[in-house]
Amino acid sequence: MTTEVQAASDAPQSARSMPMSLFAYAIFYGGMVCIAGVLGNKQVALGPLAVEAGIFAFLLLVVTSSAVAELHGRETANRLVLIGFIPLLVSLALSIIVLRVPASPEMDPARLSAFETVMGGTPRIWLGGILAYGISTLLNVTIFSRLKAREGKGLLWLRAGIASVLSQIVDTLIFITVAFYGVFPITELLLGQMVAKVVLSAVLVPPAVYLFVSLGRKLDAAN
Repeated sequence: MTTEVQAASDAPQSARSMPMSLFAYAIFYGGMVCIAGVLGNKQVALGPLAVEAGIFAFLLLVVTSSAVAELHGRETANRLVLIGFIPLLVSLALSIIVLRVPASPEMDPARLSAFETVMGGTPRIWLGGILAYGISTLLNVTIFSRLKAREGKGLLWLRAGIASVLSQIVDTLIFITVAFYGVFPITELLLGQMVAKVVLSAVLVPPAVYLFVSLGRKLDAAN
């Protein structure tokens, strides 16, 4: 009787268990959401292209959400994106709080100044980042999933590339416009960022999605 009761109590838990790939990618996704804004404080030169370094973390968000959509469906991937707002907003709130708490008098002034420069930001920049994240990542999942529904399970590289390129164009339009429109002319900045992000999306995202999907299937098979 005890064994039967134990089996009955374990059954619902087993039915609700999360696939290992989804568990691992959800943790990874949350980390990338938080670090993207920090890395964005540095501009990097990739040959003739100049782009803010946060794009690398953001492309990993695109890769992860696409891999989750491939492995677990569009609805699950959309939930991942929406839940990603939690670490994004909490990390933003903590940054604001820490910036406003008085620094220790023993802290090196140069380090304090550097910290405030990196972690500080205007409300427009924060708003632009939040809007760009939500709209572009949901758009990526939508395009990726619709292409899969139309083209079938093949052409993963093409679906990943098209979805990433289009979502990055939208991301750039939203962020640059919200953050800097009216502050200075933004046309040149928009074009430069779009070209850089489109090239990086086309080159890096398709093979990375293949890698994440393959790894996810291995994690689920081993679980």
